[in-house]
Amino acid sequence: MENKKFIYYQDEEMIIGWLEEFPDYKTQSENLDDLKENLKDIYEELTSGKIPNVLHVGELRVA
Repeated sequence: MENKKFIYYQDEEMIIGWLEEFPDYKTQSENLDDLKENLKDIYEELTSGKIPNVLHVGELRVA
């Protein structure tokens, strides 16, 4: 099993979150456990190859 980092914040009644690797794909839920499940679903969809033009975050080392 692999760990993925995610970012989230409380916005009134909802928790908004996204995977660090895919910041353009957000989800929401009323509690943190459900948000994590939503994020797992998003990760599976985005890495399945079924969705075209998925934006990624990369890292570049420069001098």
